[in-house]
Amino acid sequence: MPEATPADAENSTSERILAATAQVLGNHGMTKLSLSEVAAQAGVSRPTLYRWFASKDELLDAFVVWERKHYDRAVARVPAELRPDERLDATLQIIVDYQRSYPGLRMVDIEPAHVIARLAQFIPMMRERLERLTPGDDAAVAAATAIRVAISHYLVRSDDGDEFLEQLRHAARVKNRNGD
Repeated sequence: MPEATPADAENSTSERILAATAQVLGNHGMTKLSLSEVAAQAGVSRPTLYRWFASKDELLDAFVVWERKHYDRAVARVPAELRPDERLDATLQIIVDYQRSYPGLRMVDIEPAHVIARLAQFIPMMRERLERLTPGDDAAVAAATAIRVAISHYLVRSDDGDEFLEQLRHAARVKNRNGD
C-alpha cells in the first residue's frame, strides 16, 4: 500500500469538512449553518476550516461541487462491463441509496426555497446523465420522467417509499430483474 502524502491528508481534511457540512446542513439548513458546528463535526479547529474555506459562501460553493462529485463518483463505479440495462438499473439504485442515506434530505423541510432553487439547477444535469444510459428513441422522456419521480420522492415523503426503486425502473423502462 502506498504511503499517504501531505496532499492525501489535505484532501482528507477537506473531505471531512465537506461531509460535516452535509450533516450540519441536514440538521439546520443553510441560513443557520454554523461554521463552528461544521468544524466540530469534522473534528478540526475553526482556523483549519478557514484555511480551507475562507467564508461560509466559499464553503457552500465547494459543498455544491462536492455533492455533484460524490454522485458522479458513485455512478462511475458502476462496472462498464454490465449490459446497458444493468448499468441503468445500477444508476437508479444509486439514486435511491443516495436519497435514503443523505442527511441533507431534511433540508427540504428547513429551507424549501433554497432546495427548490438548487433542484432547478440540478435537474438538467441529472436528466442528461441518465439519458445517456437510457435506451430507446424516447430516452429523453424516460430519463426526465425518472428524474421527476426521484425529485418527487425527495420533496414529498409518502407511504410509497418502499416502491421508489420500482417506480424509477418503470419510469426509465428498466425490465424487472426477472426479465418480465
